[in-house]
Amino acid sequence: MASFDAIESEVLRDVLSQVMELVTDDLDRADPVVARLFPDFYPDDAEASTDLHRYTDDDLKAAKLDQAGTVLDLLPRGGGTVRLDEEQAATWLRALTDARLALGLRIDVRDDTDLEAEIDDAVLADPTSPRVQQLSVYAFLTLLQASLVEALAGY
Repeated sequence: MASFDAIESEVLRDVLSQVMELVTDDLDRADPVVARLFPDFYPDDAEASTDLHRYTDDDLKAAKLDQAGTVLDLLPRGGGTVRLDEEQAATWLRALTDARLALGLRIDVRDDTDLEAEIDDAVLADPTSPRVQQLSVYAFLTLLQASLVEALAGY
């Protein structure tokens, strides 16, 4: 069970809607986010990569859209409580992973990024900057994802 206030609900809706837009558009393989969400398993063999994408992209797109759609369907507008069964929680986890990957790449958050220090630096530079908002959303998605992992693991 999780409770979302109106702002959290709207932020999550916005982020997942952006991921859905990215996935429903023609895939621009030059876009690093698209490349990460639809990876080349044969980077040294363009023909094999193209063949694999031809056979898998539609299913992968459908799965990503379904996952984001499930979150949007279960997320109360204006905030509220969400109760998820294990399958729904796993679906939310996959959707949040896509959202974090996309946003993390866009704002250049890496595995070794100290998120708290990055937020502190951004706030000191300009507390109203888009960077502060982007990092805050990324931190929010990270917290949601961690809480789902803990719930699924039975902690």
